[in-house]
Amino acid sequence: MKKFEGNLVSKMPGVGTSIFAVMSQIANEHNAVNLSQGFPDFPVSEKLIDRIHHYMKEGLNQYAPMPGTPILRKQITKTVKELHGVEYDWDKEVNIVAGATEGIYAIISAIVKDEDEVIIFEPAYDSYSPCIELNGGIVKHAQLRLPDYHIDWEKVSRLITNRTKLIIINTPHNPTGSILNEGDMKRLGEIIKGTDILVLSDEVYEHIIFDGHQHQSACRFPELINRTFVVGSFGKTFHATGWKMGFVLAPENLMAEFRKVHQFVVFTVNTPIQYAIADYLKNKKNYIGLGKFYEKKRNYFLKGISKSRFKIVPSYGTYFQLLDYSEISDEKEMDITIRLIKEYGIASVPVSSFYHNEEESKRLRFCFAKEKETLDKAIEILCKI
Repeated sequence: MKKFEGNLVSKMPGVGTSIFAVMSQIANEHNAVNLSQGFPDFPVSEKLIDRIHHYMKEGLNQYAPMPGTPILRKQITKTVKELHGVEYDWDKEVNIVAGATEGIYAIISAIVKDEDEVIIFEPAYDSYSPCIELNGGIVKHAQLRLPDYHIDWEKVSRLITNRTKLIIINTPHNPTGSILNEGDMKRLGEIIKGTDILVLSDEVYEHIIFDGHQHQSACRFPELINRTFVVGSFGKTFHATGWKMGFVLAPENLMAEFRKVHQFVVFTVNTPIQYAIADYLKNKKNYIGLGKFYEKKRNYFLKGISKSRFKIVPSYGTYFQLLDYSEISDEKEMDITIRLIKEYGIASVPVSSFYHNEEESKRLRFCFAKEKETLDKAIEILCKI
């Protein structure tokens, strides 16, 4: 085993391997049903794969322009206009990224400097804090209020100081499945009006929303659009998380700063897939029905576990379902998560891992983006616990 013997001071001493990778590894070791990491176990559309193959055969295999292929960026602006009624300049305000995580990292790196404060809402997706800290920023944590994970806007307003640079929102929300409504977005706009505070709106599950609710993108609101980076994901929308394809929308002057960083992180991303997605987006049926598709899976999963001892926490979006185990055990979330893998053969993610202080609520996150066979196995196990 090789080892550097010199003085190496870690820039991230408190950061270990992602909880998703840890849970998946343990699940694999015990041959458990893996509802921990958020990825579908069903195939990508053959039509989409055929389009990628077509463009590969056409020879479009070299570098795309740094911001992304014009054909895809133009199609994104058309789609956004149809969905939200707002227009972005395809050339100056749209950028293709190597997955939403890269987009988020590049945004934070572009605008957060030493001692800048960034407000995030916990439980929070695990990449936010490390990205902020790597860039010298200070993370300010605002906890979503139980039992439904809503935002306490009065508390948010009290967290704002003259050093607040950025507020990160996520809707539909990972890991809780909660959503921000129109009132939430307007309240955010009121709070930051007259300030220089920017917004990063993580909307990767924008098409996966349930029960008749409508996705409230930050770009819909005049008080937000001119100060917001909107982040989207093709991987989530087209069941292809391994492709690591997403996009960022932002006003021209903010996008110019973003591109200064993006070009030196990845420069550009997969060319033939960009062309294929541009074609695929032209047919609304390829994404408009996604919410109904996953709503059926959520409902199937919940009906199956209705006689279990878990308590259901409502999920209004994403493909995640929180289950409360307080009537089953007093164990800490990580302890019961590990035990369920080893003793019962089912993997989830403890919600406490999405808090900086590992806040306990006796809730676990399960991914239901799975084939019926996988869900049936999970349901059978959960009903025995």
